[in-house]
Amino acid sequence: MANRESRRHRGRDGKRHGAAETERQTDTAAVPAARTRTPPREYLGEVRQELKKVAWPRRQEVVSYTIVVLVATAVLTALVFAMDFVFGRLVFAVFGS
Repeated sequence: MANRESRRHRGRDGKRHGAAETERQTDTAAVPAARTRTPPREYLGEVRQELKKVAWPRRQEVVSYTIVVLVATAVLTALVFAMDFVFGRLVFAVFGS
């Protein structure tokens, strides 16, 4: 009896469910319906329609975002280099070479 009680748990609805009932619920889970394949020409037409809806950035925005990324990359690279240099010196100072 204790083994049976240990195999039970409360579900989302707060009711007790046994292990067998839980297994039944997963077996009857909804199987996704089979999809039909879209022909390549139709797919490319849909892609083109969606790309027409995209709000593309202006040239100035792209340039400014690129500069921000390059500066951030340079700063973080310098930070990692400095930390590596300092910790390397500390390790050699503590353990010797």
